[in-house]
Amino acid sequence: MRLAFLSDIHGNLPAFEAALEHLARQQVDRLVIGGDIVVGSPDSAACWQRAQSLGCPILRGNQERYLFHFSDPKAPALWRTPQFAPVQWALAEFGPQQLQQMSRLPLTLRLPEAPDLLLVHASARTDHDGIYPYTPEEQLVPMFAGEKAALIVRGHNHLPFLRQWEGGLIATAGSVGLALDGNPTAQYLIAEQRASGWHTIHHSVPYDQEANLRRLAESGYLEATGSLGRLFLRELETATHVVVPFLRAYRRWKQESPLSLDQAVERFLAQGR
Repeated sequence: MRLAFLSDIHGNLPAFEAALEHLARQQVDRLVIGGDIVVGSPDSAACWQRAQSLGCPILRGNQERYLFHFSDPKAPALWRTPQFAPVQWALAEFGPQQLQQMSRLPLTLRLPEAPDLLLVHASARTDHDGIYPYTPEEQLVPMFAGEKAALIVRGHNHLPFLRQWEGGLIATAGSVGLALDGNPTAQYLIAEQRASGWHTIHHSVPYDQEANLRRLAESGYLEATGSLGRLFLRELETATHVVVPFLRAYRRWKQESPLSLDQAVERFLAQGR
């Protein structure tokens, strides 16, 4: 079996279409979407509709969870502040039925024809566990408690890599729409089941990045999402970590002195981030 795993599209329709066009020539038997279809670039609804049209399994990412949690009137007031403007933009594109679909997406997936393969967005425990080549073994154990697999395929961290664990492999696919390894390409993974075991191939597909960057401006996304939209723009342009490092710095700076979101973004960008 040859299985393609596409994850972390983040509303970037040109990247998604480029990955699917490349995938069409790869002769795969199964396709799985690994979650985080939404939030980041302007076209969350179009990416969601395209994913639905493929008729393949879709896992729940943390961004899908953000949307159906945001729609809850009891959601924390912080979520309605400018810090979450990119999520608010995406949420406005969806109706209650689509949000219910997102809430029902599974956290993990196993296929009957490949019982030694486990597919997740982040881990088997949550949709937001981070795993890196240097993550300590003892931290991995609770993420996959009771789950045994020769190959675990995941997304979430936007950095394509392989690591050995528990006699098998963990393969992180990279990101279709928001690569963070310095290469602004549409990234996905193919896992091939052979007599000798699982073989993985990371693909990195060029796409019309300028078309997506134009969409950020022409759609009104940058104006509507303000300072956080500027950070997503920088992340898309450079394919490097920007948003999460900023949020960590912002939390630290606010503890030191009063600071608005706009002031913090200016400070962050002035430091050459």
